[in-house]
Amino acid sequence: MHARIAGTGFYVPPRVVTNAELTQLFDTSHEWIVERTGIHTRHWIDFETPTGPADLAYEATQMALAQAGLAATDLDCIVFATLSPEAWFPGAGVFLQAKLGVPHIPAFDVRMQCSGFLYALQMAEHFVKLGTYRHVLVVGAEVQSTTLDFSPQGRTVGVIFGDGAGVAIVGPSDRPGILNTHLHADGRYAKELWVPEPTSTRRPKVTLEGERPGEGLFAIMNGREVFRHAVTRMSEVITHALGKQGWAADAVDLFVLHQANIRIVQAVAEGLGLPLDRFFNNIDRYGNTTAASIPICLAEAERAGRLAEGHKVVLASFGSGFGWGAATLVW
Repeated sequence: MHARIAGTGFYVPPRVVTNAELTQLFDTSHEWIVERTGIHTRHWIDFETPTGPADLAYEATQMALAQAGLAATDLDCIVFATLSPEAWFPGAGVFLQAKLGVPHIPAFDVRMQCSGFLYALQMAEHFVKLGTYRHVLVVGAEVQSTTLDFSPQGRTVGVIFGDGAGVAIVGPSDRPGILNTHLHADGRYAKELWVPEPTSTRRPKVTLEGERPGEGLFAIMNGREVFRHAVTRMSEVITHALGKQGWAADAVDLFVLHQANIRIVQAVAEGLGLPLDRFFNNIDRYGNTTAASIPICLAEAERAGRLAEGHKVVLASFGSGFGWGAATLVW
């Protein structure tokens, strides 16, 4: 039995936040942000209306179900990738399960941040190929705007992240779809990109001690190390994935990389000897939506006519953990 993506969907909150708006929060400029990240706008939730990743994922799921010709009751399992769940526990997956009205099916979270969707996709692929479940909903969804540091010190991270959700329904097929997934991690670099608080290593779980109130609650990123490792690791894992399939890089119809920084994508493309137009990018409009970025790209690319039956596709990601991976698909 083969496993393939039967439907995709995405949703971003209506609120658009421009770089100009962020200049009111940070000592920055539109030009500075675009030059270093490629981001022009991002979407944030309305802070006056409590909204979690499961709310965004619900809307994206409706789009995917409609495309696949399925009902929510056809789903057998939910694998939810996120770094921004509604609560310390339980995970976001069960909140989405309740919204969809599908009690009793398994629903669980994957906490691998920017690579979370690929980790979840591998699980779904194996579930379907083994016959464990027939239709698996794979979710990447984030609400990150409520956790950003809006003090002057938060500029580096605060201009990058956006909110959004993307989903893929993985189901059985009589032809190859998801071919292989290749996943990696290296915990030696865990603290190069992380949020230290809250922590279970002491009481209380949250402390406001630090150079400024609440410092540990915000993301800490060694941007230079993250950039260097992202380019190196994604290039390596893409090359490995291509070799496993016997594909030449220029035979791939579309590359979809995690949308962290357009300069990372440009560096990977250059290393592969490919033009940038072989890569689908939307970071200019959405910023870094972490686990949601790849499935949002897939949903948009399909609706833009960039994905058609038989196309060879390579997905790749890198992020906190450090964790990274790649997947090869025939659409």
